[in-house]
Amino acid sequence: MQHVKVPQDRIGVLIGEGGETMREIEQRAEVRLDIDSGSGAVAIDQVGDPVSGMLAPDIVRAIGRGFTPESALSILDDELRTFELVDLDSHTRNKNDLRRQKGRLIGEDGRTRELMEELTGAEVVIKGSTLGAIGQPEEVSAVRRAVGMILDGAPHGAVYSFLERKHNELTQGFDVRQSG
Repeated sequence: MQHVKVPQDRIGVLIGEGGETMREIEQRAEVRLDIDSGSGAVAIDQVGDPVSGMLAPDIVRAIGRGFTPESALSILDDELRTFELVDLDSHTRNKNDLRRQKGRLIGEDGRTRELMEELTGAEVVIKGSTLGAIGQPEEVSAVRRAVGMILDGAPHGAVYSFLERKHNELTQGFDVRQSG
């Protein structure tokens, strides 16, 4: 049995309307979830396929960190798809620094976070003191590297150039962005 803590404001999303999300996670990951909505503690018990069951804590964690249930469950759709969390607290000196760095990661009108998603193909969510990414290993790795550059104080232009290069590598020059 594994235990995951989910923030109070995400318990409703984890359970879903009439328990729908919880049931879908249980079915698809072949686990049983015991959610304590008072404390946010989630006990995860494997009842079927151990490989799917191993992914259940990441699915619950991803929803807890702000991903939609659909995005979190996508981890089950492809054996290479991964979820990674960057703890921004460990890269910042204090609350003000955390706020400043989050602002740099999100960018004006969310543009930096959007570009990270567009150019890597990963999904990126910033909540509280964490940044989460879901995608293929090379996509998540590119996000992690871009986040590291921003946290180290690199100018946004340099980070965008890195992401453009990564995008071209990942798509072999094929532009997946819609024009217009």
